[in-house]
Amino acid sequence: MPHALDSGDRKLLIVAGVLLVLLVIASAFLSPREMGSGRSPYPSSYSAKWDGAKGAFLLLKDLGYNVERWEQSPLELDSLSPEVLILASPIQPVTPEEKAAVADFLRGGGRIVATGWAASRLLPQSSLLSEGFPFGESVKFPALIPSPIVRGAPKISMIPPEGWHPRTASELVVYGTDDTAAVVTYDFGKGKVIWWGSSSPLTNAGLRQSGNLGLLLNSVGPPGRVRVLWDEYFHGSHGSLLDYLGRTPLYWGALQFALVFLAILATFSRRHGPISTPIKPSRLSPLEFVETLGDLYLSAHAGSAAVRIADQRLRFQLSRQLGLPANASNADLASSAAKSLSWNEREFADVLARADVAMKNTNTKDAETLQIVQQIFDYTGRLELRRPEFTERPSA
Repeated sequence: MPHALDSGDRKLLIVAGVLLVLLVIASAFLSPREMGSGRSPYPSSYSAKWDGAKGAFLLLKDLGYNVERWEQSPLELDSLSPEVLILASPIQPVTPEEKAAVADFLRGGGRIVATGWAASRLLPQSSLLSEGFPFGESVKFPALIPSPIVRGAPKISMIPPEGWHPRTASELVVYGTDDTAAVVTYDFGKGKVIWWGSSSPLTNAGLRQSGNLGLLLNSVGPPGRVRVLWDEYFHGSHGSLLDYLGRTPLYWGALQFALVFLAILATFSRRHGPISTPIKPSRLSPLEFVETLGDLYLSAHAGSAAVRIADQRLRFQLSRQLGLPANASNADLASSAAKSLSWNEREFADVLARADVAMKNTNTKDAETLQIVQQIFDYTGRLELRRPEFTERPSA
């Protein structure tokens, strides 16, 4: 029969489910969307619709431009060297700090290619602009003054703005007619602003019309020299989910949550884990007696006594097994052991001789006496392994 969840387990599952749903919703809103056919509200570099700008973005890449999508706030432009920033109809609200950051970007030598009326909220010293009907037909606008922007593009096609007439002396009308300006440029600090009255020339549909590709390339500048930043921040794309979370305290919060979870887990395991009594070594263990006796010998530097005890035990067992008298000489013990036990006579005789010297000399070093005792115990072990085993004879 399945085990029913208690209230604590149910709460944990509910919280985990809510967090999962929130992460899925955040991913859906924060991740950039790939757009297909149809109509988009702004010329996004992600959009393949007829009024999107994915074609222009990919074309710049193919032509060797160092172009990338910019999904950060203009406040992040302070740390960049002079770049080209494309503001294609920015639709998101603008803060005073962001507008000031754009002005600082221009003062430092940056170039901005802006399109549409909404760019006036970001550009410094800009005049008011009203865009034309977005479904209207494009109009041919000729170049009015000599400029690098008109190189190879004497005419462009654009949905006409509604009577755009810049009134500041710094704004120069590059393309236009008597009724309205189409492209305006002006300097600000060390930088330059190139402002199009409509985004239609860089859309997937308008880029194919005569002169529009030249206008785009001339506005951006030669390829390979500077980095081109295509703004998507003011289209609502604020970086990937990981980039967005990296600018929040979520990582530290996750670390704190992990620490709390580990603490709870440790507390639960200590309260609900199996109970076991730690094993205590017996005070009557033979090993404890051996260690105590060894410590006594070591502290008293009584290595000769240890050698004597080990030597006497070996001689007793060896003489008994070989049938030799208890006072047999080292030579007789070594000779008999070599014949009966196949021991190396010279090595065994040397060990017995060293043992005799160590038993008589109380100044023998502890390391040497330890080595002698180990060798004697080695021979004693060999002898015990050869001890014959007697089995009980079965009764008749």
